[in-house]
Amino acid sequence: MEVNIKAIHFDISEKLVAFTNKKIDKLTRRFDVISTVEVNLRLIKPETAMNKEAGILLVVPGSPDLFASKTADSFEEAIDLALSALEPQLEKLKGKK
Repeated sequence: MEVNIKAIHFDISEKLVAFTNKKIDKLTRRFDVISTVEVNLRLIKPETAMNKEAGILLVVPGSPDLFASKTADSFEEAIDLALSALEPQLEKLKGKK
């Protein structure tokens, strides 16, 4: 499985990369049909509260791509929220197969 993490408008830290990989690893262990994960982390300008956005795209062969995007005060929280939004989509997809 391939994981691509992009940071838009900021330099990503190793700690954030490790956190993201850990969360995605948990998800892909539960749903082994995922072939590619693309994570876009964006710092929304201007600097205000709720200015960190995480968009996560899951590529599942033979199915439409799944996507969720959430905005929060921290990237970690935004990633958690986006992954939580993707889980029901994956459950639904898993139920169809």
